[in-house]
Amino acid sequence: MSTTRPVALVTGASSGIGKAASLALAQAGFEVTGTSRHTRGLSPQDGVTFLDLDVTSDESVTAAVKQVIDRFGRIDVLVNNAGIGSAGAAEEFSLAQDQKVFDVNVFGVIRMMRAVLPHMRAQGNGRILNVSSVAGFVPQPHMAVYVASKHAVEGYSESVDHEVREHGVRVLLVEPAPTSTPFEGSVVRGDTPLPAYAQQGRIFEEVLAEGLKGGDEPAMVAKAIVAAATDPKPKLRYPAGPTAARIRTLRRVAPARIFDKQIRKLNRLPG
Repeated sequence: MSTTRPVALVTGASSGIGKAASLALAQAGFEVTGTSRHTRGLSPQDGVTFLDLDVTSDESVTAAVKQVIDRFGRIDVLVNNAGIGSAGAAEEFSLAQDQKVFDVNVFGVIRMMRAVLPHMRAQGNGRILNVSSVAGFVPQPHMAVYVASKHAVEGYSESVDHEVREHGVRVLLVEPAPTSTPFEGSVVRGDTPLPAYAQQGRIFEEVLAEGLKGGDEPAMVAKAIVAAATDPKPKLRYPAGPTAARIRTLRRVAPARIFDKQIRKLNRLPG
């Protein structure tokens, strides 16, 4: 079917940020298709329909994008939200685990962008919103591969944005601070625990749990996503909420030595 409403495709939409963003975009007037690896049991709600999608599969990505194009005739906004975390010292992770995180967080984004860009270029407009993180521009001990994946998303997004702007397409970044979501359930943990990191690993798990418990609400991130999708003159980066904005400002203006000291203090690392 065709529609006069703008069309949005949101990955990782079954819970957390993706769910909140899907509902907020629908309320803002979009036809929204939310995706997840398993959508069985998810019923259409408040203008959001659901579609199975595995961002680590070329075939799944191609099929899902085709279904949305076949149904609505176009995609105006792609929200790349699907992602997984990591927890543990870098030395405790196997290369296969590192590759798993990158396959979802980085190559999943790249697959989705490659699938929708030809359609957006053909229609002469479109926005791709990549959900990054404050971890895309600051370090986080015991989350090295997750942080690396978000740094990669930042660099890839900003670079491609320059390539596609002349075709009416923008690639924008939404940068949440710690958010109260089921994130911990999608965290990959190192498969080779080492005694050398055991004590600090336990402290990190406490820091992570506290950060998620006291984190921003998904609706705050959804608000930033809607702004990025609808602003007449979009910005490259959208810090999602005051915490993210403060962290970005601190990273920009604080001397490196002071910033480094603050990272260690926040993570209860020895001075």
